[in-house]
Amino acid sequence: MSLTANWSYPTTIKFGAGRIAELPAACAQAGIKRPLLVTDRGLATLPITAQALDILKAAGLEADLFADVDTNPNERNLGLGVVAYNQGRHDGVVAFGGGSGLDLGKCIAFMAGQKRPVWDFEDVGDWWTRADASVIAPVVAVPTTAGTGSEVGRAGVLTNSETHEKKIIFHPRMLPAVVICDPELTVGMPKAITAGTGLDAFAHCVEAFSSPFYHPMSQGIALEGMRLVIDYLPRAYADGTDIEARAQMMSAAAMGATAFQKGLGAIHAMSHPVGAHFGTHHGTTNAVCMPAVLAFNAPAIKDRFDRAAGYLGIDGGFDGFRAFVDRFNDSLGVPVGLKALGVTEEAIPELVKGAIKDPSCGGNPIALTEENLEGLFRTAL
Repeated sequence: MSLTANWSYPTTIKFGAGRIAELPAACAQAGIKRPLLVTDRGLATLPITAQALDILKAAGLEADLFADVDTNPNERNLGLGVVAYNQGRHDGVVAFGGGSGLDLGKCIAFMAGQKRPVWDFEDVGDWWTRADASVIAPVVAVPTTAGTGSEVGRAGVLTNSETHEKKIIFHPRMLPAVVICDPELTVGMPKAITAGTGLDAFAHCVEAFSSPFYHPMSQGIALEGMRLVIDYLPRAYADGTDIEARAQMMSAAAMGATAFQKGLGAIHAMSHPVGAHFGTHHGTTNAVCMPAVLAFNAPAIKDRFDRAAGYLGIDGGFDGFRAFVDRFNDSLGVPVGLKALGVTEEAIPELVKGAIKDPSCGGNPIALTEENLEGLFRTAL
């Protein structure tokens, strides 16, 4: 089977090894002639970034690089990016990298022409309607990890640097116009990042599958996404040059982000404040929180995982799935407990305050309160 395809769900996706060569055509399709390539500091000096810039410039596109992007991007990074975008007279963004580069790139394209502060567009109710949609710039997204799936999302996550809260900035037109998924760009990922990003995709699928809302399309995508991670993440972790495994993980990442239109839950509600306060890797934090959340949600999700486990190649229904998650984390070098990530017991009250306000709370199959979130944090510690 050839792992090359053109998809139009949920946006235009050019999938396959070597397709970074089509970046100029993707920009043309999006109407971009002067792209600002946005990535993080770590990627800025790597050969894959130089390759992307060379491809753009060889095609006559006047591209500039912006890489002042923190691991958990914030409004300060956004402000500098908007200045760079406007001063360079750019007409679109190439968002390049993992979740940090992709999220900030989308936020820069969204905010470059807005007159209101970014926090006015948090994913609360219909706040997105406050934006002037006519000035939102187009985005071409090029993921270089297989985890967040931000390349197919309509939002970006920003950390408020003053309050240490992660906020989701949403607008339907933040969805990239074109996505290039080239698994060759992920070959150089270190083992820890391969595991952490892959488990982020897994958490997206698990939480979407667990969500109580009605969205059968997302439900099916979440189930198949879990299977791909279970089958292919160990291969990508063991051999970073396994291009089939890398490709399947890129698919799983996009599937997870598409599936969580159905909802996220306590894993992400906990992970967001932990990342904001302690600077932890998001996907790894999700993986550390997952066992406690599965146990907490058991009364509401046991039946559906009893049915799904067999398809996933796991014996023992829901209990077998829970036991598998512990083994899976261990095999991928994931620390056991939030303490191993530097989280302290003294921080729990503040983490609970952040978690209860997180939009992900609404998708948990059991209603979350400050009391049960405190218990979850203590269990996960």
